[in-house]
Amino acid sequence: MKKHMICLLLILGVFVGCKKFLDPKPLQSLTVPSNLEDLQALLDDEGVINSLDISAGEISSDDYYLNRSDLESLPYEEYRRMYTWQNDRIFRSTTNDWSSTYKIVFSTNVVLDNLNKIEKIPSNQMQWENVKGQALFIRAKQFFSATLTWATAYDPATADRDLGIPLRSSQDFNVPSFRATVSDCYQQITEDLILAGSLLSDEPLAKTRASKPAAWGLLARVYLSMGDYDNCLKYTDLYLQKHSGLLDYNKDINVDLRAPFPRFNKEVCFDSFQNHMMLSQSRAKVDYNLYSSYDDNDLRKSAFFRKIAENTFCFKGNYSLSIFGGIATDEVYLMRAECRVKKGDAKGALSDLNALLLKRWKTGTLKLIVDENPKELLNIILVERRKELIMRGLRWMDVKRLNKQGAGIVLKRSLDGKSYELPANDNRYALSIPEDILIYSGMPQNKR
Repeated sequence: MKKHMICLLLILGVFVGCKKFLDPKPLQSLTVPSNLEDLQALLDDEGVINSLDISAGEISSDDYYLNRSDLESLPYEEYRRMYTWQNDRIFRSTTNDWSSTYKIVFSTNVVLDNLNKIEKIPSNQMQWENVKGQALFIRAKQFFSATLTWATAYDPATADRDLGIPLRSSQDFNVPSFRATVSDCYQQITEDLILAGSLLSDEPLAKTRASKPAAWGLLARVYLSMGDYDNCLKYTDLYLQKHSGLLDYNKDINVDLRAPFPRFNKEVCFDSFQNHMMLSQSRAKVDYNLYSSYDDNDLRKSAFFRKIAENTFCFKGNYSLSIFGGIATDEVYLMRAECRVKKGDAKGALSDLNALLLKRWKTGTLKLIVDENPKELLNIILVERRKELIMRGLRWMDVKRLNKQGAGIVLKRSLDGKSYELPANDNRYALSIPEDILIYSGMPQNKR
């Protein structure tokens, strides 16, 4: 019965925000989750909660490329349009990142709405708070990913006017959707995560569930995207006090395996992933210049990539079942290093950077980085961030935030001699919202 109830609720979640599905009568016959076990079961649905990370940002980034035959083998024109940064019609109707995102948001709102009907008493307090913390974490994660995808990069000067995403906070899909401001989005995301961090346990029963360190790691990522280095530094410190272990690529993994990294390895704090056919090993190729930037003594060169043809490589270094989008410790070290150099702590930044690289290079081959010049050290950290976090769903965020700071990164594609470019700070960095959503909701499209 529980499984039947969950399936019915999740099917309904697909239709959030779509007016043609707003008839409330079918809800009257549904079994309503009435206890903490039911609510936890909704959050434990890994096929929804943990495996539907937004893929549009990674598809739109320069972590990979497709050749003409790869592109032509795709079954939908929308995928080809997304790959070449077209203005519109880049998402299929109904089945897309938007629907997956709000399907998950719906589940979390079911949990939060019904949790309020369950009295918190001493005997259930820990479980009650943990369920609430998990729901808040998952909802904030979805809101943040959606904001990175469909809104412009955070700019404190314009965030109170820039259009963000709908911040749906109820399971009642009769409530109309509207686009909040980017400022409101980030306020909601950070408030949810701070509250989640106060409620969650230090160690979850499984890494598919959220924990205090997971909330802190995601908060650090959010603040980094905002350019708020003080708060990013605060939450990286809190995370690393609880979860600081790094894999030693010399002895903890076999870099020559086709899948070197075990799921739930010691660096993983929260596991989630995206899975899109455009990013599969059979299609997505790694830029040869990027591959060549790894030293031969850098074990990531073997752990991350597999040769599939002459000068052609695919990415194999997933920390999960597919493109990892969760929270892992290597990212946190790099975030703290970036914040430390921004705050004038070059020695601290070097400590974090070298601690990571010592675990990545063949034993005894790494020449420790000692350059304390802030500009040069920051450049080194950003290069290592690019190399360490390749195919993690983070490149799109980085390009947007760094371009807002004047980096001038231009994304480029080439197909049969035809070139495509996405200039820095172009309007297309806020992807077009699926057209069917605009029709049903009346929300405005992003500028083009």
